[in-house]
Amino acid sequence: MRRKDKEIKDKELIEKILLSANIVRLGINASPVPYIVPLNYGYRDNCFYIHSARLGRKIELIKQNSSVSFEIEHEVEMVKKSLSCEWTTQYRSLMGIAKVEILSEKKDIIEGLNILMEHSGKMDNEYDESYFQRIVILKVQILEIDGKQSGDFD
Repeated sequence: MRRKDKEIKDKELIEKILLSANIVRLGINASPVPYIVPLNYGYRDNCFYIHSARLGRKIELIKQNSSVSFEIEHEVEMVKKSLSCEWTTQYRSLMGIAKVEILSEKKDIIEGLNILMEHSGKMDNEYDESYFQRIVILKVQILEIDGKQSGDFD
């Protein structure tokens, strides 16, 4: 990281961001350009849990190459000043690389959905039986992660 003064080194702060943000952007390998998709997620034990349809571009690309990059931004606010060139952005962000596993067994789907729903604040979860034939869970294991922030935070 070029700006070491902006680097987030505190593992507890990184964990706090992972637990409180709501959207992760996955960069999936596609040729000739990457395919980036924003997704809501659940987080537990260094993994994102994401629900997905069983078919589609995202799944086909992951089957070809399960290595992905990711990005999360948190507490983003534009800071306006009187002079245009003095405008800035206050933010915290995380970026890294990960490996995706596609989970299709009913018990794994239930566990992944529970993690995802609990991350969103819903603890008492019930699922229609038909869901299990239509969706998979993407378990995204974080391999490397870096954090960066700019601005005043408590």
